[in-house]
Amino acid sequence: MPDHDGLYHRLFSDPRIVAQLLREFVAGPWLDDLDLDAMERLNAKLHADTGDRRDGDMIWRIPRRGGGDTWLVLLLEFQSTADPWMALRALVYTGLLWQHLIKEKRLLPDGKLPPVLPVVLYNGEPRWTAAPSLRPLIGLPADSPLWPWQPAMCYRIVDEGAFPEADLAARDALLALLFRLENAPGPEQTVVLADAVLGWFRRHPGFERVQSVFVDVLGAIMAPLAPGVRMPEELSEVRNMLATRAETWKQQLLQEGEQRGRLAGRQEGRREGRREGRQEGRQEGERTGLRLGEAAILLRLLERRFGPLPSWARDRIAAAGIADLEAWSLRVLDAGSLEDALA
Repeated sequence: MPDHDGLYHRLFSDPRIVAQLLREFVAGPWLDDLDLDAMERLNAKLHADTGDRRDGDMIWRIPRRGGGDTWLVLLLEFQSTADPWMALRALVYTGLLWQHLIKEKRLLPDGKLPPVLPVVLYNGEPRWTAAPSLRPLIGLPADSPLWPWQPAMCYRIVDEGAFPEADLAARDALLALLFRLENAPGPEQTVVLADAVLGWFRRHPGFERVQSVFVDVLGAIMAPLAPGVRMPEELSEVRNMLATRAETWKQQLLQEGEQRGRLAGRQEGRREGRREGRQEGRQEGERTGLRLGEAAILLRLLERRFGPLPSWARDRIAAAGIADLEAWSLRVLDAGSLEDALA
């Protein structure tokens, strides 16, 4: 997906989304002391005394219920691999933030520095392996007497791809849906997740500005499947366009099958390989297209009968085979509840 920086900065400019990140993925006993509903973003640029400028990705002031503030330094990491010096980067940002707060006279009532919480949000493909603290980066033996004079810094990592699918599906959180979209295995799951995103916005009014971010997220996923097609501006229209691309995906699967056949033909005979490739691609494409159509029809029937569907129902439909989808579609009219329909 292009321009992650722009998309995520727009998303995390909403304090409610930042609060959701903390509640869902950075939760701790200290969170009860923070007034997340009153947080404010610091828009100032941070400058070192040397004149060099370092921009912290996003900085938020969060009032503490007992008085004073905690400052959140949110570092958005979109590199393909983990930054081994992230602990040092967090230390530099924290130092620059404290310098800024000293100059602005925004210290605690007793004149001390306010606490800082560095959080790194990472969406790279390999899992995050960098040291979560500064200590392993310092070349000293464990028993060295110099340790008391070395700086200490830790950060909290939120690695999007490290959360199991079942864990994310169990959370009624917009960010959980974003993480799942970022790691969706294929078009079918993307359509199901787009429905889930629409359902979340229906259940949580007042997030109209955030919807535009998901329009761009789904549009970026859609772009390779519909080159040159102008993306709609409404989230529901993007979702419908995704659903109508089933035939295109089917043809792509057919082409992939033919390519596999050509490779097999080089080893066992070109003619036989092409025949096997076409047959395999055609069968795979037909199964995928039929299953996607059955799932879309079932979703509409269930929503008309029972209203907006919970995430567990959409996940079950996404994982079901054609036989189950057909059986559930026949059961919709007679079932007394959603659970009975999908039993």
